[in-house]
Amino acid sequence: MENKTPAIELRGITKRFGSVVANSNVDLTLYHGEILSILGENGSGKTTLMNMISGIYFPDEGQIFVNGKEVSIRSPKDAFDLKIGMIHQHFKLIDVFSAAQNIVLGVKNKGKFDLKKETAAIREICDKFGFVIDLEKKIYEMSVSEKQTVEIVKVLYKGADILILDEPTAVLTPQEIKKLFAVIRTMRDHGKAIIIITHKLNEVMEISDRVAVLRKGEHIGTVVTSETSPAELTQMMVGKKVSLNIKRSDVTDGSDRLIVENLNCVDREGVSVISDFSFTARAGEILGIAGVAGSGQRELLEGIAGLQRLESGSITYIDPKTGNHENLRNKTPIQIRNLGVRLSFVPEDRLGMGLVGSMDIIDNVMLRSYSKGHSMFLKRKAPKDLAQQIISDLEVVTPSAETPVRRLSGGNVQKVLVGREISANPKVLMVAYPVRGLDINSSYMIYNLINEQKENGAAVIFVGEDLDVLLELSDRILVMCGGRVSGVVDARTTTKEEIGLMMTSLGGAKQ
Repeated sequence: MENKTPAIELRGITKRFGSVVANSNVDLTLYHGEILSILGENGSGKTTLMNMISGIYFPDEGQIFVNGKEVSIRSPKDAFDLKIGMIHQHFKLIDVFSAAQNIVLGVKNKGKFDLKKETAAIREICDKFGFVIDLEKKIYEMSVSEKQTVEIVKVLYKGADILILDEPTAVLTPQEIKKLFAVIRTMRDHGKAIIIITHKLNEVMEISDRVAVLRKGEHIGTVVTSETSPAELTQMMVGKKVSLNIKRSDVTDGSDRLIVENLNCVDREGVSVISDFSFTARAGEILGIAGVAGSGQRELLEGIAGLQRLESGSITYIDPKTGNHENLRNKTPIQIRNLGVRLSFVPEDRLGMGLVGSMDIIDNVMLRSYSKGHSMFLKRKAPKDLAQQIISDLEVVTPSAETPVRRLSGGNVQKVLVGREISANPKVLMVAYPVRGLDINSSYMIYNLINEQKENGAAVIFVGEDLDVLLELSDRILVMCGGRVSGVVDARTTTKEEIGLMMTSLGGAKQ
């Protein structure tokens, strides 16, 4: 980095929230013309640190230097004035406005505002860095990658030289990721300083020049990407050696457990979200489901679980004990659960949709069995033992099992949510985004638990965002596109590129 100049220097940055120390004496340097990845477990202080750079939080101790000059960043406006822009994981765009209107929104111009003139200036930025975007297109008509492009161009239009991208590839196809990385490299080559927060180690190795690792709020070290490895980075993150190979056992049963035929579902506006959908889930295997966000994954799983109204089609569950064929479309969600068909969907609003924040871990475990109680006095010993087991097995960081879940970090809330469903030893386990936002160590715990369910003979349906994980964990992969089955492929022989093409166009391989 001898030929590069520092864009940002953090010296001794400390941030506390009451008695909790989120960041402790952090030193960090970002140079112009480099891509720096930030890695760390959940609760390691990555987001807090970035929020201080972008003006959302103010440090309790330490100094921040921008281009060699000490600065005070007390608001996002201060950050923008210093040419710092952050692209958040959840976009902040107005759906009914065009791309150009969203980009210029909030920017003060001298004299009379001229949208045509500003649009021409935006096109210059797009041409300079290689963005491909229809500036007249409305946001509600755009794909996720197009919306992300608008967010990045918006930050550049405001003059940012320092960009922070939070999980930028979370919901992109391999082809879209490739395009994004090409643009990021072009921005770096034009002297931009770029920070990327991501949990995907393969992407860290591909895109970054250096990697900074945080652990428990402290800066463990910064390494040159070309001189490190995923195993070394993981060990720096968690403080112990972690195997990066997902264990995939062979399918030992393979008998049909769930047969879905010609499923159709429409949303409240009457728009079709699932069309003529058919597949079979087999005992003792993991069926991965891949698709661009919003392809109907949620509606599919909720339809099987009895939580979503279906227009037509059949869902046949084959009981492994009796061999009886049960049509789940005729049953209530509770009846479906009692048959052993479990849904563990990790929503973005974990507390709003999965757990009750004011209740402790034990009570949240008991939620599934309240309806069976015949007395106002419910037995708490078994749920308490289960809660303790979840805390122990998944290393949930909590003062006790009696702690209200709203006091836990997002990653620990998620462990409770997923652990509760997996612990029931279901016959069909449907998991959606079970490691969303979790660190490497916690993610591998969940993968191993899912594999155990497969080895116990469960039919596992796994909806994930990371194609590398889907390829390593699954036996077969069903690819969705626009609410339809684009194809089903063997996870052991397919490629990310093949799946990526199927995610964006119908008509793939059937198995």
